[in-house]
Amino acid sequence: MDENKMHLINKIFNNETIRTVWNKEEEKYYISIVDIVGVLAESKNPTVYWRVLKKRLKEEGNETVTNCNGLKLKAKDGKYRMTDVCDIEGMFRIIESIPSKNAEPIKQWLAHLGKEKIDETFDPSIALQRAIDLYRAKGYEEEWIAKRMKSIQERKKLTDVWKENGIEKNVEYAILTNEIYKEWSGMTAKEYKQYKGLRKENLRDNMDNIELILTDLSEEATKRLAAKQKPNGLKENIKVAKMGGHAAKVARADIEKNLGESVVTRTNRLNYKYIEEEEKQIELKENDKKKLK
Repeated sequence: MDENKMHLINKIFNNETIRTVWNKEEEKYYISIVDIVGVLAESKNPTVYWRVLKKRLKEEGNETVTNCNGLKLKAKDGKYRMTDVCDIEGMFRIIESIPSKNAEPIKQWLAHLGKEKIDETFDPSIALQRAIDLYRAKGYEEEWIAKRMKSIQERKKLTDVWKENGIEKNVEYAILTNEIYKEWSGMTAKEYKQYKGLRKENLRDNMDNIELILTDLSEEATKRLAAKQKPNGLKENIKVAKMGGHAAKVARADIEKNLGESVVTRTNRLNYKYIEEEEKQIELKENDKKKLK
């Protein structure tokens, strides 16, 4: 969808139109492979180019092809057709498979990212300093950055306690986090992101000071309660997570009573907007009307 292009892709492909769809359920972007191929390969028929490349990658056992999905995307003639799409990781793998001068800067960038990850393995403080520099570049205040860095450290301590109490799967960590959020904010983390108009962006990076403090309070209370009560397994840890969230809920209620307004806001740090593809919704409604006739 033209209006819903991701900014990363705009920058990589020099503002070329790369059809991109946001999957709300998976919280993941899917990107038109043919559009990527068309820009990089400079082919007169990117569909044929992709068909040949897809066959070769499949013969080589490349997982990118296996992980490709098909979605109906709007073509230049205005009609919706099934189109191969992939996620961001798959997009980079395809880029690496195309011999093109247009792809070279991207490949160099990927190589640089790989080097940075290796450097961080030997010296984790590099990653921390890079994060601080990035927050500063985005205009965050030093006070907020200090709170954010501390919250990252405290979050790790909480997950360590959960692990000691029998929590192992990523989905279980997500469930417990949602229980904390629901208790004090009334929303799951996913609902909170949608409330703020976020997609792939980090929720805490888009909180103001009070929201961040309440989040930290809820997790700190959960951590201390879990460390003392030592609940075992998901069911018992959920009860403790709700207790921790309740502590922040009480604090929130008191603050809002004195402020006279909600401290959970739609405010975010985005310097761009997402525009939904209204034409598609109109077309779907028209099709539904035709079916009823």
